[in-house]
Amino acid sequence: MAPFTLHGIPVSRGISIGRAHLLTPAALDVKHYLVPEEQVEAEVKRLQHAIGEVHRNLQALWTELPKDAPTELGAFIDVHVLILSDPMISEAPLDIIRSRHYNAEWALVTQIDELSAQFDEIEDAYLRERKHDIQQVAERVLKVLMGTELHAPPPPAPGEDHYQPQMIVVAHDISPADMLAFRDRSFVGFVTDVGGQNSHTAIVARSLDIPAAVGMSQASRLIEQDDWVIVDGDAGVVICNPSTLVLEQYRARQAALVKARKRLLKLKKTPAVTKDGTAITLLANIELPDDCAPALEAGAVGVGLFRSEFLFMGRGAQGLRVPDEDEQFEQYRKAVLAMKGRPVTIRTLDVGADKPLDQAEHTALNPALGLRAIRYCLAEPQLFLTQLRAILRASSFGKVRILIPMLAHAFEIDQTLNMIAQAKAQLREQGVAFDEAIEVGAMIEIPAAALALPMFVRRMDFLSIGTNDLIQYTLAIDRVDYEVAHLYNPLHPAVLSLIAMTIDAGNKAGIDVAVCGEMAGDTKLTRLLLGMGLREFSMHPAQLPAVKQEILGSDLTRLAARTRRILRTMEPAAIADAVEQLQSL
Repeated sequence: MAPFTLHGIPVSRGISIGRAHLLTPAALDVKHYLVPEEQVEAEVKRLQHAIGEVHRNLQALWTELPKDAPTELGAFIDVHVLILSDPMISEAPLDIIRSRHYNAEWALVTQIDELSAQFDEIEDAYLRERKHDIQQVAERVLKVLMGTELHAPPPPAPGEDHYQPQMIVVAHDISPADMLAFRDRSFVGFVTDVGGQNSHTAIVARSLDIPAAVGMSQASRLIEQDDWVIVDGDAGVVICNPSTLVLEQYRARQAALVKARKRLLKLKKTPAVTKDGTAITLLANIELPDDCAPALEAGAVGVGLFRSEFLFMGRGAQGLRVPDEDEQFEQYRKAVLAMKGRPVTIRTLDVGADKPLDQAEHTALNPALGLRAIRYCLAEPQLFLTQLRAILRASSFGKVRILIPMLAHAFEIDQTLNMIAQAKAQLREQGVAFDEAIEVGAMIEIPAAALALPMFVRRMDFLSIGTNDLIQYTLAIDRVDYEVAHLYNPLHPAVLSLIAMTIDAGNKAGIDVAVCGEMAGDTKLTRLLLGMGLREFSMHPAQLPAVKQEILGSDLTRLAARTRRILRTMEPAAIADAVEQLQSL
C-alpha cells in the first residue's frame, strides 16, 4: 500500500513506530433481526446480563488498577459506571426489545443512535462531547453481547521469538479504561479519529508518557490492520506505510530523543538558575501522595499543585462516600512528609465541568460555567470546612499552602477567608495543632479575576495562574471538544495579555505568582514566560527536566526586551514566529 500522512492534534510528545492494531467499533458488526414473541424475555435477559457483566468488569478494573496507573483513570471509570446505570442505557433498550422485537444488539444501537442524535443538536460543546462517553459504554456492552470483548495481544510464550513489532492502537475512539488492556503489552502509541488536547484519552496518554495523536478524523478507516505506522506526537502527524528512508529517519529521531531524555535526567541536582544568575522555582503538579516520589526524582523543589479532587472522585464505582476529615488528613500528611520539608500547595476541591462527583452534575446546562470549584465548596459549607480542617491539621507536619480555585468575586474571597478562619477556630477549640501563618492563594483562571487583580493581591498571599481554564474562558473554547480544539491557542494576544498582567501585578505587590497549567510544562513557551517575569513554574514531573534545560540556557535581560515587543503584537502568526525566535536567545 502506498504511503500516506494524516494530520491531527498532538497531545503527548515523542515518537513511536510500530504495527497498527485496529479496534473496530462493535456497532459496525451488529446483526439486525426480529425476535419471536416467545423469545423476547430471553433476549431482554441477554442484554441485562451483558450490562451486568460490563458493570462487573468496571468494578474489577477499579480493584485491579496498577499502583502506577494514572490517577485520572479512576475518575473516568466512575463516569462510565454512572452512564451505564442511567435508565436511558440500562432500561430503554429493554423496552425496544419488548415493543419492537429487535434483537439485543440492534435495540442497544438503536437507542444509542437516538441519544447521539439528540447530543448533536445541543449547542453546548461540553455536553456534545459527552456523546463519546455514551458510545464508549455502549461499545463495551456490544462486545460482551457479541463475544468480542477488548483484548490486547498476548505476550510471547517462553521459548518463542521475542522480537515482536511494537503496537500502535488505532481506533475511532478509545476509553481510558480500555487503554489498561494494552499498557502492559507492547503498546507504544495510539491514534484516534476524535479527541482534543484535553480529552480523556489525551490526559491518560500524557500520564502514561505515550506518544499520541488524536482528532485524525478518518484514521481508523484509512489505516489497515498490521500497517507500519509512525506517530509523531510532537507534530500530531501519523505516517502510514512509510518508505524505508522515512522509517530510518524517524528511528534516528526516536533514538536521539531517548538519548536526550537520559541527558536531561542528569540535570536533577542542578539548580534552576538562568545565565544571568536568577533562581527559578520548579514545582510539581500531583494528584495523590504517591506522586511525590516521581516529583522528587525529577528534581522538584516542592508541590505547586496538589489536585485534591482526585481523593474524592471515582469513589462511587467502589460504593464509597466522600473521604472524611481523618482520611483526607492522612493523605495530605502523607504528601507533606514525603516532600521532606519542601512546600506543598493543596488546591481545595475543584469539581464540576469534566470532573463530576456524581451523576447529578452531568445534568447541568453548562457545567464549565456552573456550580464548580469554589462555588461548589461555598454551596456545601460542611464539606468545605471538613477539607479545610484536614489541610490545616496537615500543616503542622511541614510547609503547606492553601490554593482556592475559580475565584472571581470579592465576596467569594471574603467568604473563603472567613471559612478558613472558622476552621482554625474549631481546631484551636479542640486543641489541634496547625500552622497559624498558613498562606492562602488564589487561582487566576477566569478573565474577570485577571482584570480585577488589585482585590486579589490585597487579600491573598500568592497567586497561581491556571492557564488551561484561563484560555478556555477567554476564548470561549471548550478544551475537551475536538471540533473546536484548533481554536484553543495559548498564544492568542488576549491570553498573553492576561497572563502578563497577572505576573506583573504579583511582582509589584511582592507576592509569589506561579503558572500551574499546561503552559508551564511546554518548553516552547518557557522563555516567553520567563520574559514576562514568571519565576515559579509548576508542572507534571515528567516535564521538569526539559523545562529546567530551557531555564539554564536563558538570559532574562535579553528575553524581557523581546517579550515586551511580543506583548504589543496582535497578529497570531507574528506572535508565533517571535516566540519561536526566543529559542535562539
